[in-house]
Amino acid sequence: MFAINWFDVIPVALTFLAIAFVQVLNVYLHIFSDNTKSTDIAGTVTESDCPISGNVDATTPTSAKNGAISRKTSNGKLEKQASILDSDSGISLNSINTSTTTTIAAAATTAAATTISTPATPNSSPTYSTHNGFLTHTLSFETLSDEYHEDEDTLSLENLFPCDQTEIYASKKISFIIDELIQTEVNYVNNLRKGLANYGQLHQCEDLPEGLRGDQRQQLLLGNISEILELHDKEILPLMLRNQRDLKGLFDEFATHFEKNNFYCYVDFTIGKKSSMQLRQENREWLQSYQTTIKDKLGIDSFLVQPIQRLTRYPLLLQQFISEFYKSGISCKPVLSAVCKLETRMRRQLDVVNQAEEIPNIDELNELDLQQQGHFRRSTEFDAQHLPTKKRYRAKIFLFDRCLVCTEVRKRRLAYRQHYSWEHVELQRPLELATSNANKIINLLVKQQDRDKTKREEYSFVASEASVVKQWLLATHKIIEIARHEQSKRDTFSLPMDLVLGVVLAIWLIWQYL
Repeated sequence: MFAINWFDVIPVALTFLAIAFVQVLNVYLHIFSDNTKSTDIAGTVTESDCPISGNVDATTPTSAKNGAISRKTSNGKLEKQASILDSDSGISLNSINTSTTTTIAAAATTAAATTISTPATPNSSPTYSTHNGFLTHTLSFETLSDEYHEDEDTLSLENLFPCDQTEIYASKKISFIIDELIQTEVNYVNNLRKGLANYGQLHQCEDLPEGLRGDQRQQLLLGNISEILELHDKEILPLMLRNQRDLKGLFDEFATHFEKNNFYCYVDFTIGKKSSMQLRQENREWLQSYQTTIKDKLGIDSFLVQPIQRLTRYPLLLQQFISEFYKSGISCKPVLSAVCKLETRMRRQLDVVNQAEEIPNIDELNELDLQQQGHFRRSTEFDAQHLPTKKRYRAKIFLFDRCLVCTEVRKRRLAYRQHYSWEHVELQRPLELATSNANKIINLLVKQQDRDKTKREEYSFVASEASVVKQWLLATHKIIEIARHEQSKRDTFSLPMDLVLGVVLAIWLIWQYL
């Protein structure tokens, strides 16, 4: 038996006490940070400071509505307020970070009621709960927003259980589509690997022109094609091969890569496409001569166009699968739900990739480096008006993780006007909700501290359709939510578990043997 004395117990006990102290300190810092931010609000919380103030979604019970807006009904201005998504008021990074106890309690009540009614109501907005004084989502933004998933059939319990897929494989057309999906993936990986072998080692050529010399020029020429190859060679192709007889597993695993944003490498590739084309055009003669030397029938242009072609081909194949699925009368809803979900994710990613193609067209960026602004999320075109000066122009707004970039559309080019960090931005819906264009308008309020004064700017954006505004607000809300999550992690002190265990072991060995 082991003999335990006080010299063994004391170091271990002290270590666990230190860990407990760190966790208590961590919680205290969160609470202190929340209280500090709450006290910065003067008196009461206005509609623009409450992310769920104003009109509540139709799925919310009346009691929840009354609880959330009881303080606003007395001033006669309730009819002028709106919520940020479907009937929105205002949202900002500060508004998500700061909420009074009354607002949090009301939001929690609303979240509980809305969560219960969500499955029966299509197009429902994300529900909310509270954590450390912050409003957080209990459903992701994409959970119920897919076109097919708005059908209540996809929310039924039978989709959670496996079904017999032999009927699917009995259809020759569906089997052919699956075989084509897998075989074209194999060909795609082989073509990328061959193209990198042909054009990835140009620095070894003795007659390489000056315009293609250097690692930076090589990176500019090929972009991140090696990253795309690694994704498909190590992730996508293996999951297809191991799930050939389990289509639901194949579609679910494939969709996970889109949800984790693993396909963002295609956005990076598209952003660098213009620079690559210019570099190829400048060195066209040498590249053609090199193509003849290595006996490459297609050439570097055909090689570098394959990633976008492949990303475009995915949803087309899945649409053929869905069409044949319905024509065959197959009753396997889990597979149908999974393939529709994947097809929707692919189309969304393709939209972002297409929109990213316009980023290199932005002129007059000065010292702003867009590569340092995080992931690109969406671009939307509006009729903009700078309210202080009343100047109107056609604008295209680009959303990044760290900022919002405003550009002016001038024929075939985009002129940079301004960019704003999300911590300074607040989005509001117009007060005149009775007008027909109210759902097409967004007001952008910017507050920046300039020495001892607060600089204030305000813009009005008018979209062509109300659905454009809703999609834009959903994307913006998601970005601000991510920023809120990152900000909540700041001022957090924690110890890695491997370090803690190493310290415990070291202390025990010292006391035991020395």
